[in-house]
Amino acid sequence: MRAVPQVSVLDVESDPDHNRSVVTLVGPPAAVQEAAFRGIAKAAELIDMDAHQGEHPRLGATDVVPFIPIEGVLTHECIGLAHDLGARVAEELNIPVYFYELAAKTPERTNLEDVRRGEYERLKKEIGVKPERAPDLGPHELGKAGATIIGARPFLIAFNAYLNTDNVDIANQIAKAVRHSSGGFRYVKGMGVMVAGQAQVSMNLTDFRYTPMHLVLETVKREAVRYGCTVTHTELVGLVPQRALIEAAQWYMQLDLFDADQILEQKLAAMDEGAPIGYLESVASKAPAPGGGSVAALAGALSAALAAMVGRLTAGKSRFANVRDEMQLLIVKAEQLRTALTARMDEDTAAFNAVMDAFKLPKETEEEQAARHATIQATTCRASEVPLATARDALAAMELALAAAQRGNPNAVSDAATAAWMAMAAIQGAALNVRINATSIDDIEKKQGWLKEVGQIITRAESLLAQTQEAAVKRGGL
Repeated sequence: MRAVPQVSVLDVESDPDHNRSVVTLVGPPAAVQEAAFRGIAKAAELIDMDAHQGEHPRLGATDVVPFIPIEGVLTHECIGLAHDLGARVAEELNIPVYFYELAAKTPERTNLEDVRRGEYERLKKEIGVKPERAPDLGPHELGKAGATIIGARPFLIAFNAYLNTDNVDIANQIAKAVRHSSGGFRYVKGMGVMVAGQAQVSMNLTDFRYTPMHLVLETVKREAVRYGCTVTHTELVGLVPQRALIEAAQWYMQLDLFDADQILEQKLAAMDEGAPIGYLESVASKAPAPGGGSVAALAGALSAALAAMVGRLTAGKSRFANVRDEMQLLIVKAEQLRTALTARMDEDTAAFNAVMDAFKLPKETEEEQAARHATIQATTCRASEVPLATARDALAAMELALAAAQRGNPNAVSDAATAAWMAMAAIQGAALNVRINATSIDDIEKKQGWLKEVGQIITRAESLLAQTQEAAVKRGGL
């Protein structure tokens, strides 16, 4: 998962009693989707469900994959990511797929526990027999990787309370008191399990905004007293939103007039927010890379990001319902381009450094000279192909900018026009890098092909830019 550009694995939690690992990763939608697919594929390769046992319910080697909107992403986009990933898992990995929560295809599969009822062992017997157990996608039989459940939902907090007893029945009774399905809190799921010799009330808080952690914990404590028990400690599995902890601290400390701005780290983070560090400093340094090709890719990524922003400002508004589907597709394409162009910022630098390394190769003998020349040619070809790919993707981003300007939210038409100009900067910058590298290429046919394509891209880009400007003037009065 970490090998996917722009994906950050924030946390990995593994528990031998549950026999389960929880991986938390973040990144742009397309990148996270790719990382999820790779994780599912690797789990299917490594984990044999016929030999797997654990306290936690599960259907497959990759049990559940939820897409969660954190920032700059709409819920319906996460639903689309879930459905697209499910189709790929079913087709390429031949694994049955069930959709749940907001991505559920039927109301009966909204709740995860309903989909997972009976676990892998029961599903293996029923999947090809009972119509209600048929997967949403994929084969109607289970291999050793089992089935995978994919969905979209709000942020979930996995919150567990340990009791000073090994009686799991007590933990189950307490779980019954707090979980929604048996009359407890609306956004709580729970069960009792045995972990490291202690009974544990294992809970999922599916929306802490309405059912906060401190309220659930206090109820668990009161219920424990009924059975002569106490809570010895609690734990979080995976990550937790800062707001949830702040609210708990505010409640327990009775800080009625508390303001989050009173947190020192919050103030320090606000000071650093948006500060141009790292990459821009590298560009401004005397080092020759990152240089123009990398910056051209950055301009293209910014173009795609702006197009995605206009799409979101449109798709989320009821008055633009007639173009919602088009804008949702635009967002997906823009995010894919943004991911590719952002990754190419580093690819361009790597390609340039490879050329420089080639020039440092020994050249004392004829064999060394020949090998050096061949390496220089190969690396220079690569250094030409990377910006050429940047120009192609930037042209695609400009197509999206035009659509955003013509049919997107008119209040954001200036952003669409800016996206077009950024794409043009990317194309012109990338074209310059293609041309300068092409001068060193021996293969005349390849060189002429590059230059011809660059010319065609620029011609098309000039037309798109003019159309975008026209739309901006017409719809925004610019």
